[in-house]
Order: sequence, then structure tokens, then C-alpha cells
Amino acid sequence: MDGSRRGDVEEAYLPSKIEAHAQVRIEVGVGAPAREGTPMFKVVHEESQSPQHVPAAVGGSLLDELARDGARQMLAAALLAEVAAYVDAHAHEVDEDGRRLVVRNGFHDPREVATAAGAVPVRAPRVNDKRIDETTGERKRFSSAILPAWARKSPGVAEGLPLLYLHGLSSGDFVPALEQFLGSTAGLSASTVTRLTTQWQDDAAAFGKRSLKDSDYVYLWVDGIHLKVRLEQDKVCLLVMIGVRVDGTKELVAISDGFRESSESWADLLRDCKRRGMRAPTLAVGDGALGFWKALREVLPETKEQRCWWHKLGNVLAALPKSAHPGAKAALAEIYNAEDKTHAEAAAKAFAANYGAKWPKAVAKVTDDLDVLLAFYDYPAEHWIHLRTTNPIESTFATVRLRQRVTKGPGSRTAGIAMAFKLIESAQARWRAVNAPHLVALVRAGAEFKNGKLVERPDESGSDAHAA
Repeated sequence: MDGSRRGDVEEAYLPSKIEAHAQVRIEVGVGAPAREGTPMFKVVHEESQSPQHVPAAVGGSLLDELARDGARQMLAAALLAEVAAYVDAHAHEVDEDGRRLVVRNGFHDPREVATAAGAVPVRAPRVNDKRIDETTGERKRFSSAILPAWARKSPGVAEGLPLLYLHGLSSGDFVPALEQFLGSTAGLSASTVTRLTTQWQDDAAAFGKRSLKDSDYVYLWVDGIHLKVRLEQDKVCLLVMIGVRVDGTKELVAISDGFRESSESWADLLRDCKRRGMRAPTLAVGDGALGFWKALREVLPETKEQRCWWHKLGNVLAALPKSAHPGAKAALAEIYNAEDKTHAEAAAKAFAANYGAKWPKAVAKVTDDLDVLLAFYDYPAEHWIHLRTTNPIESTFATVRLRQRVTKGPGSRTAGIAMAFKLIESAQARWRAVNAPHLVALVRAGAEFKNGKLVERPDESGSDAHAA
């Protein structure tokens, strides 16, 4: 560039479509020191333009405007291409006068659609389809797979609304909160979420009636989750069962409300699952305080029992002074983290010897249930980490408790079940399979494991089997 012209101002405007939204211009060589011969670009907002063109919700960000404008143009092009393909596919269909039965017919009224890129204005092309459906006798209609009729939210936004609600966002906060991200309140309201809760209740009811004949659960985690209900005096006790299928994947088996985890409530739930075709699991894992165990022995007596170490640890520490907690935790970890059942039993004896004299009740909580606390050693070592606790239920319901703290609990028992069901349903997609999933089928087939290893065959002399 000629030095005599250095510092002169040249103005170049953005393309008209973007300029209409962003109201900016690009100036070259304005105000900033630059290397000789290198033009500098600077974005300057036009003061003469009315600020109403720049959405306050997004602070007039050029990046946001570019994203929305790009999304609008891409959506418009996709809709036009979809309609063109539909019209072309039926171009051969004509009436008696040789006129096409399927033709373009202008555009629908403009509307805003909430997308991940923000609120995008769109005018969907319209189709005039004069063909008659021979079955119903009514005119056929074009239905867009990209933008369904009256849609105000993209599927991603629609799925996000219930998740935000379930994860703690109050329904009254939706409009001000999401307006900051989407730049518009189109299709968003507290009533939208309220209507969703009704659908969730129907979904939960249908889930509780589905057939279980094709679902074979080898492992089963059970727990009772207590939630406060705003409009009732008593808490909701949710009876939850999560299972491991033969392929190693985890799945919600059942969720129902019960009366304080009573054996009668658990028995009713187990009988219902059995009536719907559920096969008895090989092993069930749960808290020792549950009425579940009495119900299990009555309804599915062939299922073996494993007590949850996480709950047991809490019960033992509750019977000890705080000064003894560090040592007790380490001693209990020596039991459930032992390399095999023999070492675990030895660690349990050491725990009893060290703490039995001063705190016999704490020790009894371990020694009285030692057999069912160590049952997991008879299963693949890769599965031990999954079978020692009911963590799959506890971690999932941490979100339910968060939602309860925000809203002071669900409004009814039915709403509480529906809320928990939808949370687990959304979390279920992120659950990973158990370690070494191929071994689950062997467990179901009755294969024997000793100290976590598969027993290949019994010794011909009748002595202990050789472990692989």
C-alpha cells in the first residue's frame, strides 16, 4: 500500500443478510498501530440504527447473530429442498386436464423456532396436494419431517426442558433463564413443563404394566428412597429395582411407591414382576434394613442375597464414637477389599477382636451378617465392585433429592413416582455395562466361581474344584 494513503479509511459492509441482523460495518486501518502495509479490520456498530434490531437477551453479540442467521438460512434451504423433492416425486400424477396434483403453494405464516442456536425465524413452504387417500377418502397432506406443523421447539430443546426441570430448575424460572440462552421465549413457558408432568405420569404407569418375559435380570439392586410430598403429611417411599441383563447392561426393572419399605409392599412388587414374566435373579443386592429380604425369600426363594457395604459401613460407624471412625473404616475396608473370602473372614475376625470389647453392637452388625456381606466373592472378580453396594441406585437418586430441595418435594405421590421414573429413564442412557459383561451369561448359566475365578471342572477324586 502507498504510504501517502496509509491511514485513509475504506469502508466495507458485511453481506446484506447479516448486516440486517447485526447492523455493523467493517472499517479498514482505523485507529490501531499496524505493521506497514497490513490493513487492520475493526467491527463498528452503526449508531444510526435502532437498537431494537439487536436482541437484548443476547447482548447484541455478532457471533450469536451470525449463528442464528446461518441456522435460518440452512433451515430455509432444507425445507425448500424437502418440498421440492416431494413435489418432484409426484410430478407424474396429473388430473383430467393434465395439471399436476401436487404443486408448491407459497409459504406458511412466519414463526420462531427455539433451537440450540437460539430463536430462528422461519417461513415453511406450503404444498397443495390434491390427491385423495383411497382408504380414508380424505385429501393427502404433506408433512415435513424437518419442521412438523406448529412446532415451536427443536427436538433437542424439547428434550432439554424436562431434564432442566428434573435437575432442579423451577418451572417459574424457565422463561427468564432460557431467554438468556435462546434469545426468545417462543414456545417456552411454565405451563409447557406442567403439561409434561401429566405425560410423565402416564409413561410411568405404562412402564409399570409392561411385560418382563423377554427381560432376564441376573443381578438386581434394590433400595427404598424416601421423598417428601408437599401436599401430603407422609413421605413417599419409592421401591426401586435396577437389574443387570444377560448382556451386562443395566436397566430399570420396577419403581413403585410402598409403605415404609415394608415386606408386604416389597412382596406385592415382586409378585407383580413375577406375574409379568420376570425370572428370579441370581443375586440381589440391598440394604439389610429392608423388608425386601423377607419378601424375597417368600416370592423368589432361589435368589441369593448380598448386603450393601455402603449402608453397612454407615450403620457400623453410627454405633461407634467419632474418634474410632478412621480406624474402623480402615478395618472394614480390609474386609470388603480383601483378595478372597478367606482373607475377608480373617479381617472380620481381626475387626471383632479390636472393637468387640468396647463396642459389641457395632461388631455384631458385621459378624451377624458376614455370610451375606461376603456373598459377592462367589461371583466373577470383575463384578465385585458392582455387587458390593447399591451405588447404581444411590447415585441416580442424588438428582431426585436435588430436585426435591428446590421444589420442596413433588406435589403428590403420583408426581413423585413420575419424576423419579423420568430421571432414571434419562440417566439410563448413560449407564455403562458392568465390567466383563460376557461373564454375566455364565453366571446365569450356573457356572461356579470361587474367589472370583471360574471353576473349570470338579476334581475326579471329589476334592475341591480347580480354579481357573
